[in-house]
Amino acid sequence: MAFTELLERAGGMGLFQTLQVITLLLPTVCIPAQMLLDNFSAATPGHRCRAHMLDNGSEALTNLTAQALLVISIPLGPNHEPHQCRRFRQPQWQLLEPNATATNWSEAATEPCRDGWVYDRSTFTSTVVAEWGLVCNNQGLKPMGQAVFLVGNLLGSCAWGLLSYWIGRKSMLSWCCLQVAVANTSTIFAPNFLVFCGLRFLSAFGLAGIILTSTTLLVEWTMTHRRALTMTVLGCTYCAGQMVLGGVAFALRDWRDLHLAVSTPFFAIFLISWWLPESARWLIITGKPDQALQELKKVARINGHKEAKKTLTLEVLMSSMEEEVASAKSHQSQLDLFRQPILRRRSWCMLIVSFSHMMSYFGLILDLQNLGSDIYLLQVLFGAVDFLARATSNFLLRFFGRRVVLASSQAMGGLSILANVLVPQDLQALRVVFAVLGKGCFGITLNCFSVYKSELFPTSLRMTADGFLLSVGRLGAVMGPLIMMTRQALPLLPPICFGVTPIVSSLVLLFLPETQGLPLPDTIQDLENQRSGAARGSQREVIITESTWF
Repeated sequence: MAFTELLERAGGMGLFQTLQVITLLLPTVCIPAQMLLDNFSAATPGHRCRAHMLDNGSEALTNLTAQALLVISIPLGPNHEPHQCRRFRQPQWQLLEPNATATNWSEAATEPCRDGWVYDRSTFTSTVVAEWGLVCNNQGLKPMGQAVFLVGNLLGSCAWGLLSYWIGRKSMLSWCCLQVAVANTSTIFAPNFLVFCGLRFLSAFGLAGIILTSTTLLVEWTMTHRRALTMTVLGCTYCAGQMVLGGVAFALRDWRDLHLAVSTPFFAIFLISWWLPESARWLIITGKPDQALQELKKVARINGHKEAKKTLTLEVLMSSMEEEVASAKSHQSQLDLFRQPILRRRSWCMLIVSFSHMMSYFGLILDLQNLGSDIYLLQVLFGAVDFLARATSNFLLRFFGRRVVLASSQAMGGLSILANVLVPQDLQALRVVFAVLGKGCFGITLNCFSVYKSELFPTSLRMTADGFLLSVGRLGAVMGPLIMMTRQALPLLPPICFGVTPIVSSLVLLFLPETQGLPLPDTIQDLENQRSGAARGSQREVIITESTWF
């Protein structure tokens, strides 16, 4: 609360906070395009084997139509369409006879695609999959590339948290914007898929830093009573970015053009970010009160608060932040979450929920092609339903409680994925409905999880628990694409895993207490008092200070 008083002396909520929010909304609206880019740039177009007689004009017979050449060159696949991964060794002339059937050939008469593939370019002019032949026996490389990207995001979350504490929030934000811009722009020059994955890893590493540092800067320069509104605006901007991605991808069908379009804005954000002041709260805690005072006076000048020259002094600053500086010197490890029985149960339960939710969430949003035929419309609908979920989640939490909303949204998200498996491919409208419903349920889960986890852990361990749960959740996100690699051998395994896991994890929540209306716990003894029903005192509204967008 002491720093809030310093902010009041610097003008409270004024022009500076407005300009800061506008500045940080720019990377927020661009981040979804980076996170979900593979849905479009790495989409798998329709394809078949390249055949000499069919695709080499000099060898084609002039008295045969293209359809006839296709019949004698490419066998039919399981869906009665031209096979995507095999071709005839020799032209099957008998298939042109009037009484011939499509089964008048043996498996021995076919071979894999030895001369590459011919791709359907009606939807996508060019994709990463078509660029490096990530189909048939190589189709597992696509989810592997997605997993590499998410590993970069996971490691970045760990690394930038430490670096932003040692070096500062503002400089890390600017560096991460430059890293994302350079790395993802460089992908258009990648000579092979391995280099492409390496550059995407660096891009994901930087994205994690942008998410972490921008959120931290925003929270640390915003008054307590406005944080919830500010974070809601930030979350809704992320939803808008998802919808923008659908429109940009629809306009730019070549993967290089798309990468360039979503990466170059980060160069501009890098330049714009330099006007932002460093976090005065961080400067004070790390022993730099003189710089903190300069930043506070800069904010006061922008806010037009002229009295700050007299009221903001080094003595006032140090006396106000004495307790915060002392508490910052005491660090607690993640092992403390498992030493007390009451914390151990809460930690394990929330770890399971975080892992399962993120695994199913990324398994859903990175697999648009298997959810509906029009992935551009589906991406826009995903953004719209996410926006609606964020807008309604607070209402649901107020009337039904944390545990009920979290468990039911988890379960309904899993059921939606399982229901999509049962819907035939030709009922595209119904498949889209279930996919969008699942995305909306997971959006509610995300918001509710952010509220619930803050109320389950004491103040001394709240940030430690938050970081640990975030890391485990991102590990679950990495597992999503890895599970999708099994689709070639076991087509039903990925959707069953993504559907069953959140349903099972929702049952784990039965072992946790309901926290609605309870005071925010400060100590482990507060948790014991809550469990025994001995907690007394006025109820406090929980202010959520972390970001629920990623």
